Amino acid sequence: MTPVKKDDKAIVNIGFDPGMGAIKLYGPQGGVEMPSQVATNGTKKLAHFTGLSRRAAPPEVTTKDGHFYVGLGSHDYGRPVENLDYDRLTGSPEMSALLYGALSEFSKKYSLPESVETITVGLPIETLSGDEAQRNAAAVREWLRGDHVWTVDETEYRLHVETVSVTPQPVGALFDYVLDAKGEYQPERKGALSKEVGVCSIGFNTIELLVIRDKAPVERFTTGNTSGVRRLLELVNRQGLYSLGELDAQLRSGKLSYQDALPLWAREVGGEIEKSWGQVYRRFERVIVVGGGAILLSKAMQDRFGAKAFVPEEPVLATARGLFKLAQKQGKKK
Repeated sequence: MTPVKKDDKAIVNIGFDPGMGAIKLYGPQGGVEMPSQVATNGTKKLAHFTGLSRRAAPPEVTTKDGHFYVGLGSHDYGRPVENLDYDRLTGSPEMSALLYGALSEFSKKYSLPESVETITVGLPIETLSGDEAQRNAAAVREWLRGDHVWTVDETEYRLHVETVSVTPQPVGALFDYVLDAKGEYQPERKGALSKEVGVCSIGFNTIELLVIRDKAPVERFTTGNTSGVRRLLELVNRQGLYSLGELDAQLRSGKLSYQDALPLWAREVGGEIEKSWGQVYRRFERVIVVGGGAILLSKAMQDRFGAKAFVPEEPVLATARGLFKLAQKQGKKK
């Protein structure tokens, strides 16, 4: 496939947040979120039976690795794949299927050119720390850069990715706060970059804490751990009767009874924040709280951080949106 020329208006930047709970993509027109539920295509679709309602099947994605159901309800149609190891983020078969499913949804909602100039990926802090950091970043670039061909429900899609940029996920939340959609600094917020800003990203699998001072991370206060929304679902699912994907589907539909487990999880999250930040957050200009947990723990975060807390609109999409804004800003420098 021939890449689109630099002056072609179809070229876009896309922010990609490969969360364990949902795949988030954000481009010039807006964003999409697809629950990170995936199943191998191990069942046949049942015919309609009198007296029973008919449910729409989740998207069926075909890749070079096989057939997968992706998105909400996938675990009702095939064998659930719930590999929450960080290695999946470097291009495992199920992660590729999820990304292709999300790209297809993006294409249906907004349209997608066959060539994208830059995909900016946000990875958990832990994957970009220590001896494996460079290897993980390189593996993500190798996976995403180049040509992609896949099929969703018998419709073929093609995409060429010119370049791939990798950064820690909380960086997306920071730039979502300070930049507008064109990648320009918002005057009233630009000053935050010359001070200290905390980012608290409460995702499905992890809690990511990042502190930036004078546009550079403060490693002492930057950390990640696996106490995200997944932990709340585990507290609800003590008997192991449901897959995490089934519980996530119940949570999203408002059918999950989690109120009894919420206070314990909130204390665990608060304990992790206290362990890393203590009372230091009082000197921060802002504490930006994003992720699905920002919705579930909104009151707890407001109580903890007070007036310094900032929860953006659509906090689940905030990281991907900020990664897109960052790509827009970087593009202006070229």
